[in-house]
Amino acid sequence: MTISEIRSFFPVLNQKVYDKPLIYFDSAASAQKPVQVLMCEEKLHNDFYGNIHRGAHFMADKATIEFENVRTKVAEFINAPHREEIIFTKGTTESINLVAFSFCEAFLNEGDEIIVSEMEHHANIVPWQLAAQRKKAKILKLPFNDSGILEIEKLAELISEKTKIVAVTHVSNVLGTINPVNEIVKIAHQKNVPVLVDGAQAVPHLKIDVQEIGADFYAFSAHKMYGPNGVGMLYGKKEWLEKMPPYQGGGEMISEVSFEETTFNELPYKFEAGTPHISGVIAFGAALRFVEEVGFDSIRKHETELLKLATAGLKQIPGIKIYGEAPEKSGVISFNIEGIHPYDLGMLLDKSGIAVRTGHLCADTVMQHYQIGGCLRISFGIYNTVAEVETFLATFNKIRLMF
Repeated sequence: MTISEIRSFFPVLNQKVYDKPLIYFDSAASAQKPVQVLMCEEKLHNDFYGNIHRGAHFMADKATIEFENVRTKVAEFINAPHREEIIFTKGTTESINLVAFSFCEAFLNEGDEIIVSEMEHHANIVPWQLAAQRKKAKILKLPFNDSGILEIEKLAELISEKTKIVAVTHVSNVLGTINPVNEIVKIAHQKNVPVLVDGAQAVPHLKIDVQEIGADFYAFSAHKMYGPNGVGMLYGKKEWLEKMPPYQGGGEMISEVSFEETTFNELPYKFEAGTPHISGVIAFGAALRFVEEVGFDSIRKHETELLKLATAGLKQIPGIKIYGEAPEKSGVISFNIEGIHPYDLGMLLDKSGIAVRTGHLCADTVMQHYQIGGCLRISFGIYNTVAEVETFLATFNKIRLMF
């Protein structure tokens, strides 16, 4: 599939912003959605919407079948051993919160420790802090160096008999670093410590095999990979999920309820209280099919080309500081330029039709590592082009000369 063919599925990109052709370089925040996804969600509401798992009519049955087909599709997509190990949530954040609450409720005690990497998004730090406060436990930091590479040689030293879980991102949303999660999991498992991997920034760019990685939990979102927002997935090994208490109470997650006692539903429904985002989940199935049609080899090759071109172009500009130069990176570049505030850059790029992200990027610990208040980030999707990168570099240079 050519880039022109891919872009034809994203009509939102064919517009002007401030009389300039839109260049969308913020896919790490949220990717645009192809027409296949939009039409799938519309079809559900037009043809067969009904509440799933509980109705006694045709539309409820149809919606339930389509919904559960996506669970099977997700399991196949990440090579999960069992479809009941796939839990639908409202996003990566809720998936991590689910584990941080339920796992820690069952296994974390006073004085225990949780290891979290320094390069995490807030969503993979704050839930563990809340659990640690609730249980009077402690958070330990796995640091990264100035090149944006995790110092995993220190992981074995950090793990002790008090360590209950390790939480790490697969791909940093700021640095673009692709972490060696297989190796991290191997080190932790040698000491019988489970690992949660935040895969939000990995699934749009890399073919994920949770069995190969070996992670005990793997969390990601639909909206990062061209699907609807408000939909997330948590893969968890049955051996852990069966021992963990429910995260929320309500309909669907129960077997029987009385005022004397409640018994809980089987996996995965034990963790899916209430009516889920039915149309979003079903439309995510269309996003998965779209990504598979494009192919991860093509995605990786194309985004790497854009990354190399943009990085080389930025490095030619005086005063540029790029944060994260690991050998293995995804299509993300975060940077500052001496003497110009990132917010000013972001505003002027926006006036030129170029959408970027500025600020702390929900990663204060990364900003603290580099002793900066924020930065500017560009991030690529499968619909971005070489011409867009060249336009960005030329525009950026013009803005720089204004200062």
